[in-house]
Amino acid sequence: MISLAGRDIMHAWGKFVFTGVGLGLLIGVTLTMAGVYRGMVDDAKVLLDNSGADLWVVQKDTLGPYAESSSIYDDTWRGIRGMPGVVRAANVTYLTMQVHHGERDVRAMVTGVTVGEAGTPGWPPYLVAGRQMTRGHYEAVADMATGFKPGDRIQIRRNQYTVVGLTRRMVSSSGDPMVFIPLKDAQEAQFLKDNDAIHQQRRRTGENPAFNRPGVPGVLDAVIASQATNPSVNAVLVQIDPNHDPAQIAESIRRWKRLTVYTRSQMEDILVGKLIATSSRQIGMFLVILAIVSAAIVAFIIYTLTLGKIREIAVLKLIGTKNRTIAGLIMQQAIALGLIGFVVGKIAATIWAPIFPKYVLLEPQDAVSGFLAVVVICILSSVIAIRAALKVDPAEAIGG
Repeated sequence: MISLAGRDIMHAWGKFVFTGVGLGLLIGVTLTMAGVYRGMVDDAKVLLDNSGADLWVVQKDTLGPYAESSSIYDDTWRGIRGMPGVVRAANVTYLTMQVHHGERDVRAMVTGVTVGEAGTPGWPPYLVAGRQMTRGHYEAVADMATGFKPGDRIQIRRNQYTVVGLTRRMVSSSGDPMVFIPLKDAQEAQFLKDNDAIHQQRRRTGENPAFNRPGVPGVLDAVIASQATNPSVNAVLVQIDPNHDPAQIAESIRRWKRLTVYTRSQMEDILVGKLIATSSRQIGMFLVILAIVSAAIVAFIIYTLTLGKIREIAVLKLIGTKNRTIAGLIMQQAIALGLIGFVVGKIAATIWAPIFPKYVLLEPQDAVSGFLAVVVICILSSVIAIRAALKVDPAEAIGG
């Protein structure tokens, strides 16, 4: 049997290979987009894993602390810690902001953690360099993605911090690296007003007759003192005894503390199902568009190659070659083009994934699904060329 596909590929191998490379780059972008989505989901799961929490206690009727703003009193943890089944409870704050380092800014999630030891909820579970924070103020542990090094001086709001340790894969749900600082410093950075704002508020309060009554001493002082402090945190992270049911303890906290409590599965649903839902739909649309474009490219190339060998196809039909055989040969050519494109795309995605701005997680099952999708697209794209080939009149082999 004459392999028309193989003979045609060898005859114009340069054009075929370059077309396959172009298609491969498009497939590489498709695999990367799928990897970006996988990376977003992994970032959300890593955030929950690294927090070391079984329950998240947040402001009532909010989706905090990652999806919505949440603010609760910083002494809430004491009552939670005394509940049956609770092993540890610790305050935490989260604030996404620009961290200044020399002449550059780094967007990071600044996390305020309770001074304690490794294993305390909210603390980075491990370090790759340096040490954990040991002082109650002005020390920081940063993720390696920030580009900071031990000994660097960084600025968060008005204060300077010394980076004493580095961790890895401690990121927010949006992929921003995390910077850990003591809780008191984080409360000041997030909740306290700057000096000018406090001064203006004090002046306005002093001019308000309701707070400046001669017969009621101490009212103005109390109001001014409350403006200088803000005993709030974003959440309380709770670790549960393995022998207790987190859902039951969460229900007890809801009933007695009048707060919203999320278990691990509920918090994961919030991050994946709500926080990154829009991004996942956008990525899904891009994948559909890229698949359509890939199919159009393969269909156009195979159709063009088929038209270029109409006379050869007519000869085959003249000598009695079955239509099924001709269709199979054209389909082989389309699949061969897809295979070249997939190999090039997989290699390209693997090479540029580590330097991509977003975390790209290339999973084997996605590669298998991508390979099957490429084969199906190539088979469907060859239908137009096959129909054109089957309409060829054998007489064209004799005519000029």
